[in-house]
Amino acid sequence: MKALVMEQARRAVVKEVPYPAPGPGELTIRVMACGICGTDLHIYQGTFLPAYPLIPGHEFAGVVHEVGEGVVRFRSGDRVAVDPSLFCGKCDYCLSGRGNHCVEWQATGDTVNGAMAEFVRVPEETAFAMPEGMTFAEGAFIEPIACVVHGMNQLELKVGQSVLLFGAGSMGQLLIQALSHAGAGELAVVDVAQGKLDMALRNGATHAYFSSEIGAALAGRRRHSGFDAVIDVTGIPSVIESQFQYLAPKGTHLQFGVAPRDAVIGIRPFDIYHNDWKLVGSMAVNHTFKPAMDWIAAGRFDTAPLVSKVIRLEDVPAFFEAGKAAELMKVQISFE
Repeated sequence: MKALVMEQARRAVVKEVPYPAPGPGELTIRVMACGICGTDLHIYQGTFLPAYPLIPGHEFAGVVHEVGEGVVRFRSGDRVAVDPSLFCGKCDYCLSGRGNHCVEWQATGDTVNGAMAEFVRVPEETAFAMPEGMTFAEGAFIEPIACVVHGMNQLELKVGQSVLLFGAGSMGQLLIQALSHAGAGELAVVDVAQGKLDMALRNGATHAYFSSEIGAALAGRRRHSGFDAVIDVTGIPSVIESQFQYLAPKGTHLQFGVAPRDAVIGIRPFDIYHNDWKLVGSMAVNHTFKPAMDWIAAGRFDTAPLVSKVIRLEDVPAFFEAGKAAELMKVQISFE
């Protein structure tokens, strides 16, 4: 079968690799759609869990091609989306609802071979039957939305609270839709691109600001009230450091964007103490795949406008080499 193999940092090639036959309790999925995530770019660049060679791809949906011994929930031909999370289920974190911090954490497409291939092998328990009418392109969005569900659970937003969000790319747009549905009052969004700000307003934002204008636009807000929640989706340390000036007393800062592992920011501990601030993170997916599937199946997310480009597997090496253009939202690989 053909697969995109990252052989080392900044070297990705499409080549023939062995077909991944399923073992006991496993499925082999014929991939139909696979999203390209920022994490995939970090793996390509060698800055996120680089363990080469690796077939990446963790946002995907497809059709069951073959089932292994002991599989009871699926048969050949079933349409599925797959949670890439691989938790041991036995450690203290797994047993206390913190599977995303499993001491043996792995993930399909991040640490074991993933879905940028014609076929991928997964454990049966990570596969979910797709509802009738859900497209494979939508199925490939369930994993990103599962990250959003976890982030929303971490945020614990109260109805009517004000929110300031930095970064209106594809993940930012999904968060904007989620925040709007979850009851945010004022929802202000900051970005560098007019097109993304326009989309943010269509998706439920009440205000949109260029990053170069945010200081002047919110000068009074900074002095007097601030926002109940500030969310970073950029992962840019200098941007993150600037966000706390807009956080209201008893406010929550959600770090959703992935910053470089060795990045540091400056913040005064007195400000955390004095303002009763809560600083929370949101690491990937934590048993939130099924709620995400139900949320998108209910029509609560408009994902089609977020797909800027659909490419073939053969086009992926050039895409990685060129880097993702700033104006692009989600790029998906189609195998249909």
